[in-house]
Amino acid sequence: MCYHTKQTKTVSQLEQRYDVTREKDRFTIEDDQFRYYHANGYAHPKLLIIPQEEPSILHPALWGITPSNIKGNEHNEYYKKAVKFGGGLNAQSEKLFEHFIYKYAAFERRCLIPLDGFYEPHMAPNKLKIPFHFKRKDDESFAVAGIYNMSPDGIVSMTLLTKSASPLFAKIHNTKFRQPVLLRREIEKDWLNDNLTEHTMKELINMDYPENELDAYPVSRDLFSPKIDSNSPEITEEVMYPDLEF
Repeated sequence: MCYHTKQTKTVSQLEQRYDVTREKDRFTIEDDQFRYYHANGYAHPKLLIIPQEEPSILHPALWGITPSNIKGNEHNEYYKKAVKFGGGLNAQSEKLFEHFIYKYAAFERRCLIPLDGFYEPHMAPNKLKIPFHFKRKDDESFAVAGIYNMSPDGIVSMTLLTKSASPLFAKIHNTKFRQPVLLRREIEKDWLNDNLTEHTMKELINMDYPENELDAYPVSRDLFSPKIDSNSPEITEEVMYPDLEF
């Protein structure tokens, strides 16, 4: 599952890449905000999203979707209870139209989550869990499909959609065999179309992302340590492990 992400582009770069503008009426968003070399989902950071309801803006959202009746000051308590279910960080796309939270957001509150990397665990033959960094070979940003909710007091929370792993992801994420739903650039804005049916949503989710445009390599196990601040450029550097088979 995708619990660790990277978003190092400036807000200006994201505005240009996705043809949007930052939300200005309710927030002051500085150009260097919402940049992470490593965003740990379990800390529930705020990431920028492009919401279906306002598809021309970048809006901050809490990573970890909550039911729409949970107020902002109740989020932390909710996350403590929901941690055994993944803390709302990921949503299995196969349950999008059945889950008690997802099914209400699926038709009216889909979003794009701009990222330029994420980290997935690989189980080496010696049972050592090694994080791999996924990114585009050209270091460009890509969009992950997501859904979001809004609390009674206006706090937006979101989750990343996942699906069964493609061959590349299955080779690396070799215990859960999952991957985030990456949207091809030419169809990413279709995810925000108000007129999508359940059938067309499934088509977009199941469309393959070109693996030849992606790069994946092992990085430091510091990424998994709660005692180390791994939100630094060094965490993206490749690390060689003798027990890896590739």
